[in-house]
Amino acid sequence: MTLEPGDVIATGTPPGVGMGIKPEPVFLKPGQVITLGIEGLGEQRQQTVEARD
Repeated sequence: MTLEPGDVIATGTPPGVGMGIKPEPVFLKPGQVITLGIEGLGEQRQQTVEARD
């Protein structure tokens, strides 16, 4: 598969899957930073924020 500029790679699991983790599920907290990098391609960072209703 060839990725082109602007392609989106979506990953994740369906809602509720994390609740099945044993012994305790671990959730991201506001202010945490997630970093994803691919050598030779670059890096992206996302900072978590508190959910809005």
